[in-house]
Amino acid sequence: MSDAEKPTTSTPPADAAKATPAIPEADLTKYKTAAEIVHNVTKRLVELAVEGAKVIDLCVEGDKLLEEGTAAVYAKPVKGVKLTRGIAFPTSISVNNAVAHFSPIASDPQASQVLAKDDVVKIQLGAHIDGFASISAETIVVGADASNPVTGRRADVIKAAYTAAEAAMRTVKIGNKNWSVTEIVGRSAAQWDCKPVEGMLSCQQTQNVIDGKKRIIQNPSEGQKRDFEAATFAEGEVYGIDVLIASSEDGKARPEDTRTTIFQRDSAVSYQLKMKNSRAVFSEVQKKAGAFPFNIRVLEDEKRSRMGLQEAVQHSLVKPYEVVYTPANTFVAGFHFTIALLPAGPLLLSQPPVWYKPELIKTEKEVADEELKGLLARNLRENKKSKKKAAKKTEGDAAPAAAE
Repeated sequence: MSDAEKPTTSTPPADAAKATPAIPEADLTKYKTAAEIVHNVTKRLVELAVEGAKVIDLCVEGDKLLEEGTAAVYAKPVKGVKLTRGIAFPTSISVNNAVAHFSPIASDPQASQVLAKDDVVKIQLGAHIDGFASISAETIVVGADASNPVTGRRADVIKAAYTAAEAAMRTVKIGNKNWSVTEIVGRSAAQWDCKPVEGMLSCQQTQNVIDGKKRIIQNPSEGQKRDFEAATFAEGEVYGIDVLIASSEDGKARPEDTRTTIFQRDSAVSYQLKMKNSRAVFSEVQKKAGAFPFNIRVLEDEKRSRMGLQEAVQHSLVKPYEVVYTPANTFVAGFHFTIALLPAGPLLLSQPPVWYKPELIKTEKEVADEELKGLLARNLRENKKSKKKAAKKTEGDAAPAAAE
C-alpha cells in the first residue's frame, strides 16, 4: 500500500484538490458545451460572410443559431430545475475600422451595409448554459484564401491580434498580475507597428457574470494607468480575454453616428425607475436576457424600448455597448477567448478560430522580440513529462559542476 493509501491520520491527502476541483466538472462541461455551440455558429457565419452579404442578415442568423443550439442541450430539468440557457453576447459583425458591437436593426440607417471584398470583419458572439458563458471572436478577410492571401496593413493587424491573443493566453496564469497581460499584448502588437485599441477591457467571469471585478485593460490612457486596479490571477477563476488591435498609431477610438443596439443590465445597481414605460421595458429585459447583453431587436417594440431604456441607462441600471471607430483607412482585428485557471494549468474553454491559418496571412514583419518568441513557443499547459525531463536535465548538468 502506498503512503497515500494508508488511512493513518485525519490529515487531508496531498491530492485533496483533485477531490474538490477549483471549478466543478459539471460547470466546466457547461462552459465547454456553450463553447462548442459558439464554434459551430461561428463556422456557419464564416461561410456566409462573403462579398455582398448583408451585415444585419448575418447578425440575425447568428442569434437564431445560438438560440437553436442552446435550446437543444440541457433540455431536461436538473434536480427538478430547468436550466437557463441562451445568448451570452449577441452576434456582432464589425467591419474594418469599427472596433466591436456593430449589430444593426432594421430601422437603422446602416442596416443596408453589405460586405465587400477585402473587408476586415470581426465576428463576435457568445452562448451560456446555466449562466456559464463562452464568448468568442475572430477576424476574417472577405474573399481571401491561400491563393489570394491577405497582405499589407490588413495582414499586419490580423497577425498582430492573433499573436497578442496567443501571448495573452500564456500570460493569464495563476499568480500573474493583470498588468502583465496589458504589457504583453502591447509588445505583441508593436512587432507589426500596431497598437491595442485604447481602454478595451477583459473581465473575470462567474455564473451569470461576464464583467466581473478582476479586469485587464489594453493600452490604458494616463488616467486609466493611475486609477486602474491591480489584480492577481487565482486558481478557479475564468476570464474572457478580448484582444483588439488597431493599425493606427495610437489605438484611439471614438463614437461616430452609429446607434447603440446592444445593452446589458447592471445587476450591481439598484434604482426605482419613475416612468411606467421604463419599468415595463426593464422588466422585459430581465425576463428575456437576464444578466447578459442583449440586442434591442429582441424586445417587442423598438421605439417604446429605446424610450424606456433611456431612463435605465441614465441611472446606470443598463449599460450601452457603444460602437466606436478608429480613424478612416485604418483596420481593427480582434480575437476573444474564454480561459479557466485550473490546478494543472490554464484550460482554453473556447475552440480555436475557424478562419485563421498562417498561409492566409502574408506579412513582411515577424516577431523580433526574443522573450516574446520564447513565450509563444511554450505550450499553454506545461506537459508534466517535459517538466520532469527538464528537472532531471538540470540535476544532470549540476552534477559535473559539483564534482569539479
